[in-house]
Amino acid sequence: MSLAEKQKQSSLLILVAFATVYIVWGSTYFFIAKAVAHIPPFILGMMRYMAAGILLLLWCAIKREKLFDLKQLKHASVTGIMLLFIGNGAVIWVEKTLPSSLVGVLIASQAIWLVLIDKDNWKVNLSNRNTVIGLLIGFAGVVLLFFESAADVVSHAGGAGSVISFIILLVGMLSWSGGSVYSKKHSSGSTTVNSAWQMLIAGLVFIPATFINNEWASFDVSAVPAESWFAAAYLVVFGSLAAYSAYVWLLSVRSVTQVSTHVYVNPVVAVLLGVLFAGEHMSWVQIVGLAIILTSVLLINLSKYRKSGNSKATAPANQFKMAGPAGKVACAD
Repeated sequence: MSLAEKQKQSSLLILVAFATVYIVWGSTYFFIAKAVAHIPPFILGMMRYMAAGILLLLWCAIKREKLFDLKQLKHASVTGIMLLFIGNGAVIWVEKTLPSSLVGVLIASQAIWLVLIDKDNWKVNLSNRNTVIGLLIGFAGVVLLFFESAADVVSHAGGAGSVISFIILLVGMLSWSGGSVYSKKHSSGSTTVNSAWQMLIAGLVFIPATFINNEWASFDVSAVPAESWFAAAYLVVFGSLAAYSAYVWLLSVRSVTQVSTHVYVNPVVAVLLGVLFAGEHMSWVQIVGLAIILTSVLLINLSKYRKSGNSKATAPANQFKMAGPAGKVACAD
């Protein structure tokens, strides 16, 4: 194969990988809504992450990677619980009451919380004008979205549930941000093995949660339609395996700055799928909130893009630390 053919093939693979990360992670909000409509949230989380974790561990075993290391297991446990059980668990939970499109919009603010929680980099981040302006604008967007949810309390009987869901989602985002920072500082060994244990451990933690929430008493497996089972399978195969693998590979051939552009695209995909296929409605207030949040995220990362554009050198892939199997530097699903 000639050099030109190899370059063409490599470019095609990169395009496919980016499309997978953009579309699949953006679509997970839609498929979570489909699955959780008939499968209790914690049971869904248990099935999704246990299945994905076991499959990924089997793959690691086939590749003869080292699976058991106490230090690695400890850090994977903390990261998995913070990212997947609390972080993504909150997403699954709130989609019982909030539209998937709105959840996707709110998740766009994840980069804001990561900057605030990453205390070691406060001096660098908060001394940058674009970052500070981005944070302020982002908070304005979140407050705007929260205001509309709060307004539902007055106008609708079920409005209080929307506000509670918003708060639960906020806790989940904060947990995801904290878990991301923890992972960067403490993860060691194979990224794939780390991710496998994170998913499996999170799946195991979901088990007692299913009993505490008394989900098995009302869960009738035979009553779950094929559509919900398909959505759950999609989340396992594409959301927790395919997109994550594409993300890991992209980090080895492209800069983190380029790969992290999924933060901007995912909520747009979530909104489009929710509106087009789930009959969801996005008000003008929510659309403006989305635009404000995305603007803030762009401002926060603007200096990173400029720095990346001026530098021709690419750091080795092993210098990058993954935030978790949902595959987001600052954010699933």
